[in-house]
Amino acid sequence: MTDQPPPERRPTRPIIVCADDYGIAPGVSEAIAELIGAGRLSATSCMTALPDWKRRAGLLRQTAARHPADVGLHLTLTDHLPLTAAPGLTHAGRLPPMGRLLPRALARALPRQAIRDELRAQLDAFEDAWNGPPDYIDGHQHAHVLPGIREELVAELLLRYPSTPVWVRDCCEPPARCVRRGTALPKALLISSLGLGLRHLLRRHGLPANDGFAGLHDFSGRVPFRTLMRSFLAGSGPRPLVHVHPGRVDDELRACDVLTTPRETELAYLASAAFADDLGDAGLHPARFADFRRHA
Repeated sequence: MTDQPPPERRPTRPIIVCADDYGIAPGVSEAIAELIGAGRLSATSCMTALPDWKRRAGLLRQTAARHPADVGLHLTLTDHLPLTAAPGLTHAGRLPPMGRLLPRALARALPRQAIRDELRAQLDAFEDAWNGPPDYIDGHQHAHVLPGIREELVAELLLRYPSTPVWVRDCCEPPARCVRRGTALPKALLISSLGLGLRHLLRRHGLPANDGFAGLHDFSGRVPFRTLMRSFLAGSGPRPLVHVHPGRVDDELRACDVLTTPRETELAYLASAAFADDLGDAGLHPARFADFRRHA
């Protein structure tokens, strides 16, 4: 009896698997570094205005040196303490919740100078710790897509990095896909709609972005996270990105953020064999932004 040859593996396409919120708290930062080391994540977005960024930037540098990944700025303009005075933006010294930021953005009433100064300060904090520019930029709670913020972001990128284009997260999803997924539908449709304005700006100025976005849900646990991830990976677009929020809950996280236990659920799935199986079944593999160019 002759041995049968192993089945041929079909080629897979690249997808950015990006963990948000590196630097928000030790349990989150360390979990993200572990997932990068295990090859389960290919990018992470860093909150440079928060204290854990300075403490854990070295860990991330060491991890990325052994297991290359994209490292970006998670522009933070909601809920946390700013790096600057941010006059006209903060309330009692704190950045506003999204519920306050959004209507002001839609009314074109955001203080543009304050946003510009805070963006520059967070980029400075990234470069000071990383000794280089970010690979890409996105926004905490997707604030970077809002009018009054997206314009300042694009202008600063063009000014600051004229010869090294920095990728920007495009948050647009086809409405039909949002409806089929059936979770966090109003949020998904709103973010996609606002994201169109950013997409037009990026294309007008030749700034690179993903083409395919997923990961929005309501963190309720009503739908198992594996089921959600399978829907995120299906029909993911030509240059797709899926964003996740893994982490371990600690006192520092509890003190600064309402998103706690669901992070541990995401961490357990992303570290499991099930995630690797689901990526393979979808014909995808974790990749960096530069892999999109090589795959084109």
